[in-house]
Amino acid sequence: MEMNDLILLSVDDHVIEPPDLFDRHLPAKYRDKAPKMHSMRGGQDSWTYEGMVLPNIALNAVVGRPREEYGVEPTAYNQLRAGTYDIKARIDDMNVNGVCSAICFPTFPQFAGTLFVNSKDKEAAKAIVSAYNDWHIHEWAGAAPGRIIPLAILPLWDINACVEEARRVARLGVHTVTFPDVPAKKGLPSIHTDYWDPLWKVMSDNKMVISTHIGSGMSAPYISPESPIDSWITTMPMSIANAAADWMFSPVFVKFPELKIALSEGGIGWIPYLLERADFTFNHHRAWTHSNFGGLKPSDIFFRNFITCFIDDIFGLKSLDFLNTDMVTWECDYPHSDTVWPYCPEDLWKSIKHLPKETIDKITHLNTMREFSFDPFSALGGRENCTVGALRAQATHVDTQPRGGLGGMNPSKNDGHPVTSGEVMKMFAV
Repeated sequence: MEMNDLILLSVDDHVIEPPDLFDRHLPAKYRDKAPKMHSMRGGQDSWTYEGMVLPNIALNAVVGRPREEYGVEPTAYNQLRAGTYDIKARIDDMNVNGVCSAICFPTFPQFAGTLFVNSKDKEAAKAIVSAYNDWHIHEWAGAAPGRIIPLAILPLWDINACVEEARRVARLGVHTVTFPDVPAKKGLPSIHTDYWDPLWKVMSDNKMVISTHIGSGMSAPYISPESPIDSWITTMPMSIANAAADWMFSPVFVKFPELKIALSEGGIGWIPYLLERADFTFNHHRAWTHSNFGGLKPSDIFFRNFITCFIDDIFGLKSLDFLNTDMVTWECDYPHSDTVWPYCPEDLWKSIKHLPKETIDKITHLNTMREFSFDPFSALGGRENCTVGALRAQATHVDTQPRGGLGGMNPSKNDGHPVTSGEVMKMFAV
């Protein structure tokens, strides 16, 4: 097997929503209630919604910039690579990167659509959520069959509306919805109650995956305002371990053994120890904690129900014997700063070329195709059209040279001292 033979499906990319997002899919009676795009006096483009101004349209969408300018966060569309918000340009950027298909998480509605949880007008908010999904399904994914794996958001504040919307998007061919990693942190009912059971049943019946992104409910913690931002970036992916343990010890997967959850942008290297610790906890403490998985261990639940993913995880790939290789997937993270676009195949190949071809095929595309019920081969005229080599042959016209000096919010220091967590968090009002 050679690098150009790889078929890459990413379970974690992001879309920067275009200004006309709600123009064609929201009923007329709700249009005055919809989020709207405004160009502000300072030159930034901002969404406004129910009196709120959302100052950063493009959280961390720094793809295509020199790495020295990664700390400069885009605040206007003219500071972004077009592939972040334009589907035709996105396909070009996927082709030049050798990526066949991708899941794209929301940006301004937040990773799990939680922006709308505290909306004042709940009926309008439900219509806005449905309109967002219709745009994503029909215009973003629909414009490029076989390339975008549709992902829906839900009206999380209303379980009946959640169930209705999940059923509706399932009929439109959606097989994954984004959901907060820790809903209780957003003021929503805990996963340890039966509140969400009607939703889990609909999703299980329709083979829909829960896609839960790091930071979608519980923000990755930073130690102190003075801590270098490097320490926060380092631990950010594995911060989802807290949520993973919570889901693993929840009753969700005992009640719904067919339901799957994807830990998006979490990495895999930390998982073997988490599972070792979970099984020790279960065996050593269950006499008084009364944990009960119906004869299974926590690790059994994890191997059966949890989909994991990695960007660049050499240690994790050397630890596959301690994971379920049928549930490991790959991600690109375009357009965020952890992506190595347009060199994802080269970077990934260094990490996986020692593995058997069967394992490589599983973790690069087959697991994703099966678990997310997505078949790019049929849409694109055969497997041979989905390889890194075939896709890059269509992208010889794509300019990948870094563009500098685009501007944006900049926490970087010019005095040689490390940028601190406090400076960055203040910039984003986290």
